[in-house]
Parts: sequence; C-alpha cells; structure tokens
Amino acid sequence: MANATMVAEFLLLGSPEGWDLSCLYFTVFPMTYLGTLLGNLLIVTVTTVDQNLNTPMYFFLRNLSILDMGFISITVPNACFNSLTGNRAISVPGCATQIFLVIFCAYVEMLFLIIMAWDRYVAICQPLQYPLIMNPKFCVHMILASLLSGLLYAGVHTGNTFRLSFCQSNVVHQFFCDVPSLLRLSCSDTTSNLVLLLVSAVLVCGGCFTFIAMSYICIFSAVLKFPTGKSAKVFSTCTPHILVFSVFLSSAVYLRSSATSDTLQDMVLSAFYTMVPPFLNPLIYSLRNKQVKEAVGRVMQRQLFSGK
Repeated sequence: MANATMVAEFLLLGSPEGWDLSCLYFTVFPMTYLGTLLGNLLIVTVTTVDQNLNTPMYFFLRNLSILDMGFISITVPNACFNSLTGNRAISVPGCATQIFLVIFCAYVEMLFLIIMAWDRYVAICQPLQYPLIMNPKFCVHMILASLLSGLLYAGVHTGNTFRLSFCQSNVVHQFFCDVPSLLRLSCSDTTSNLVLLLVSAVLVCGGCFTFIAMSYICIFSAVLKFPTGKSAKVFSTCTPHILVFSVFLSSAVYLRSSATSDTLQDMVLSAFYTMVPPFLNPLIYSLRNKQVKEAVGRVMQRQLFSGK
C-alpha cells in the first residue's frame, strides 16, 4: 500500500466488453430524458396553476416531479455527452458528487412515496381530521425533513465510499459513478462498506415497503365498508400511487449489482434504476388520474383562449 498509485480520475465505461451501445446514447437515452422532463414539467405546471389541485396530495406530487427531473438529470445528460465526445473521464470530486446526488434522490423519493401514502391514509381513514393533520405547515415540514435526512444519508454513504483507497484500475463499469462499481476498484477492505450498504438498503426499502403496505391495508379495510360507487372513486385516487411505488421499488433490484464482472445486465439494471421511474411517474399520474387529466385540459384551454 505504501507504493500504491492513487487514481486521479475515473473512466466511465459506456458499453460492456463486446457490446456497442452508442445507439442507446443517441436515441433511447435522449428521448427518455426529454420525455421525462416534459412529462414532469407538465405535472409541475398543472399542479401549480390549477387551483383545483391546490391540495396536499398534489403538493407532494409536484415535489416528486421536481425530484424526478433532477434524478434523471444527474446521469443521462453526462452519459450522452460522454458518448458524443468520446471523453469518458470524470474527476474524483465529480464522481463523488454524482454518487451523492443519485443516493440523495433515490432516498428522498422513497420518503416522498411514504408521505404520499400517509396522505392517502389520513384522507380516507380520518377524513374529518384531514385538514387539521395535513395542514400546509405540516406538509412543508415533511418535505424539508425528507430533504435534510436525504443529505445526511447520502453524505454518510458517499463519505464512507471515498475514505477508501483507489489504487487499482480506474475504469468504472457503468455509464455513471455508483457505489458498487467503486467498491470493486478499491484496494482497501470494503467489508464494512458492503455491510452498511446492505443494512441501510434493507432498512430503507423494507421500512418503506412495510409502512406503505400497512397504510394500504388500513385503507382497503376502510374502503370495503364504503358503498360500491364511492369505493371505486377512492380506489382511483390510490391506484397511481400504488403503481408509482411498485415501479420504484422494483427498480431497487439494481442493488443486487454487487457485480463481479462487466455485463450488459448490469448496464440495463442501472439504466432501469435511474431512468424508468422518473419517466413513468408523470405518465402514470396523468393517465390514471382523472383530476390531472381534467386540469391539463383546463390549462390548455386557458392558454388557447389567452393566445387568441
């Protein structure tokens, strides 16, 4: 270790060995990125402009959309630019920043989904207390608490990763910097890092799943007592959140990528983890939510009339 050469920069591997994924970087990635920005920007605009959506549920949805735009912007533009220029070098501080932001956005999105499940629980199971419990001050405090805890969570994992020595290969087998890939490059003992990564993932993902599952068990128990017409309407308000949560949690399969080799599967899983949830969230909410679709129509109609 005394004679080890410390890396000054990392090289992001755009494609696994034997594969040419340049087509993805010039077509699928840009189109997905543009679609994500437009979809989430539409959600932000509609929930801000339309007064009928001035409720806690859509306040949280607006913040989720803003977070998703930031989430996908951390990795995709840089990957497309690297593929276009052929320069795949990223500095150590740049790599650390990318890891910090990815972990931060993933963790905060989990918390936002928990808050949205709590919002639906209070609205359906305690409707008389809803205005008192989910007041504007409480909603803002929940968002701020999520962001601050996300900073702490991401800071711990990023700091714990970059306290290691990187003196072997500097080639990161991903299109962005991630913790599992860097752990494979370290010449230090990474046991404690792997344990922390596994334990925190189980606690966060398991806690998120348990809380949301318990919330919907209570919701469904209450809804079954409603008249048929009303229960169908209540279910329609919960369906988008359930779908979004399912998509995001299923993407956590990427955490299995403590990969020991450079494979196409690892690239696909990492792309799914960072791109699919932000892309699908606005589609799910706009297609499955009648209020959002009606609000989009009102906003577009208003813009058409104002243009005339």
